[in-house]
Amino acid sequence: MEVKSNKEELSLDLIDLVNLFEANEDIQVEHIENKNGQTLQNKFKISCPSLNIDKEYFFQSQMPENLSELKDKSIRKRIVKNNLYDALSKLLNKTLPWGSLTGIRPTKFARDMIENGEIKETLVAEVLEKDYRVSKDKAKLVANILKNQKFIVKNDKEVDLYINIPICPTRCLYCSFISNQLDKVQDKVELYIDCLLKELEAVKNIIAKRSLIVKSIYIGGGTPSVLTPKELDRLLSQINFSCNEFTCECGRPDTITKEKLDVLKKYGVTRISINPQTFCEATLKRIGRKHSVKDVLSAYTLALEKGFDVNMDFIAGLPNEKFATFKKTITTALELFPENITIHTLSIKNGGLLKFDTSGIYQKDVIKSIDYAEKTLAENGYKPYYMYRQKHQLGGLENVGYFRDNKPCTFNVDSMEETKSIIAIGAGAMSKRVFNVEHRIERLPNPKFIEDYISRVDEKIEKKKEFF
Repeated sequence: MEVKSNKEELSLDLIDLVNLFEANEDIQVEHIENKNGQTLQNKFKISCPSLNIDKEYFFQSQMPENLSELKDKSIRKRIVKNNLYDALSKLLNKTLPWGSLTGIRPTKFARDMIENGEIKETLVAEVLEKDYRVSKDKAKLVANILKNQKFIVKNDKEVDLYINIPICPTRCLYCSFISNQLDKVQDKVELYIDCLLKELEAVKNIIAKRSLIVKSIYIGGGTPSVLTPKELDRLLSQINFSCNEFTCECGRPDTITKEKLDVLKKYGVTRISINPQTFCEATLKRIGRKHSVKDVLSAYTLALEKGFDVNMDFIAGLPNEKFATFKKTITTALELFPENITIHTLSIKNGGLLKFDTSGIYQKDVIKSIDYAEKTLAENGYKPYYMYRQKHQLGGLENVGYFRDNKPCTFNVDSMEETKSIIAIGAGAMSKRVFNVEHRIERLPNPKFIEDYISRVDEKIEKKKEFF
């Protein structure tokens, strides 16, 4: 696949859009943009030898007058993406659920338009359909999620604290996160916790100095519950912020024990994640999980006994899973009835082992599964409250989080919608400083790998002090 444009600043967006069509690898797109006064012209030459395609498309649009440089760029980008979308859609006889939108945060995109006074909230779905070619169902989904996010309060003095434990028992077939298998870094765990506590102490000083308010805490990964009860106690005993939501990912049920849950409860954790991904035993083995369905049920029972709210993740499109299998997974999930359910669409990531063999992927079943999940969860009292997209997701679809009984996981919203600053510690953690009044975001990454983080923790602490 090759995309060329005489406007270099548009190239990446055009490449992303072509990728979403999942066309043949040898497709080539040449784009030329000309602007004469208020007249904008876009010409595309699209060729694909393997499909015997060689066509040209010409589009002409009128630009509004007296635009700022930023607004002019925004409208030009929307027009050229719509033009390319229309050309490819006609040429390949294919439409995309998210139309010409290529970003990972459609709801944030819509909210920004509302807050900038560009559209009214009541017109969100209509504008997404008309101006961005988004399907009717997905446009309604965005509008519904925005309606369910009324609890969002933007306050630059409020922050979330994120702590990363990039360690897992095994590596899943589909995973591209920089996460280490426990047996390969076991000798570094204690030193890693030492560095986490050092960075945490510096963060406490930043929070006190700036009089910030910690609204939620999230310990993620990886699988934080791979730590021993003693290691968890050592880490959590130093997190002494009072907040309404304190979440710890315990994604692998085979890492959950009564002793570990006791430690989490002791230090105020209110919510844990138990992520089966599927309730099919054969699939669990196929994707590299070492736990059984029975392990999930046992871990969930323990979590209920301890009084935790529970998040559960599931993936549509796992290898060799057809719609019937996914439907059974949703049925079992509804029998458990956790506070939150997130439905992911499988993403074939470059860093994942799955990319080497996608023979067991059933695209049509994935689309059917995502539609079924949305409908069935709604019928059982769940509401969609956050959503994001990833590159290389099957069918160009999305991941959606659902909640029940007024118990959303607010950190998920803050993170995906970028409504609050996040002070993040640990290897691979990304801090974000959100300036709501100025409508801008700054980011500060920590080193991705545990060894680099350990050797550079003092340097990153100093940068964090400057950043915040």
